Amino acid sequence: QRQLVESGGGSVQPGGSLTLSCSPSEWIASLNVMAWYRQGPDKPRELVARLTAGGVADYDESVKGRFTISRDRSQNMWYLEMNNLKPEDTAVYFCNALVGIRGQLWGRGTQVTVSS
Repeated sequence: QRQLVESGGGSVQPGGSLTLSCSPSEWIASLNVMAWYRQGPDKPRELVARLTAGGVADYDESVKGRFTISRDRSQNMWYLEMNNLKPEDTAVYFCNALVGIRGQLWGRGTQVTVSS
């Protein structure tokens, strides 16, 4: 069964940076949308950033100008570069993919903690 695996989480101080990576367990040919979600303590899961196969990206207002979503087509991977991290960015980050006609894949999440 195909799955997504996140990596790159960790603990940083405010103002720091991290880059998350998402890697499918097997090659996905019909990758339509790649995304990152997060879920903070006692909060619902929210969309952080997404990238279409055509290269159109959009972001939650809270991360615009600080986070960048990108992909490596040759590796079938995508990334979330996070700069100027704030304590309110603390959450479990999940990668997500929309594949084929109605398929959707999720990773298990990686913890990001921003604290001094």
